[in-house]
Amino acid sequence: MSKYEVIIYWSEEDKSFIAEVPELPGCAADGATYKEALANVEVIIQEWIETAKELGRPIPNPKGRLAFA
Repeated sequence: MSKYEVIIYWSEEDKSFIAEVPELPGCAADGATYKEALANVEVIIQEWIETAKELGRPIPNPKGRLAFA
């Protein structure tokens, strides 16, 4: 499990839960349930980090709870 903050909310438009990782631009996943969205975003976080490494891009250190959301 990563240490990045994850924000999960219901999207009426998508009819699913959306999990976003504010510290990793563009890193988000969805799921039919809250738990599914969280499990899916954990996979996406790892893929985001692997892709950033391959491209030589910086990977931000987890800051924990952000003051804004």
